Amino acid sequence: MSDHVDSFEKRASLTRREFTLEAALALLAGCVITISDGCASATSPTTVTPPADITGLISANHNHTGVITGAQITAGNAFTFSIQGTAAHPHTLSITQADLTTLKNRQSVSRESSADFSNTFGLHTHVVTFTPA
Repeated sequence: MSDHVDSFEKRASLTRREFTLEAALALLAGCVITISDGCASATSPTTVTPPADITGLISANHNHTGVITGAQITAGNAFTFSIQGTAAHPHTLSITQADLTTLKNRQSVSRESSADFSNTFGLHTHVVTFTPA
């Protein structure tokens, strides 16, 4: 039993320096230190420029317009839209997910419009080409 009392007395007689060191080690025992090479990296981070809106070039055009927005390219969801513009008759154009991926990769996409009737031009279609800048 006297051994037990001796060890207690030894702990109670820590110096201020020993106590501070033990307290600091106890606090650090619960900390996680992460070291990264963020500043040491020789390469700079790449920034992704969002796609710009792309206006389509329409074959045999008579006042039709078609624009695929940068937001539509980024979203990547297939859609169908009107290219009527100020023409007197409508046409629609379907864009697939694959088309949007192609545009995102800065490659051209060409699609044929719906066949629609016009009093001036009869039943006809247009080929619309979207070329990213």
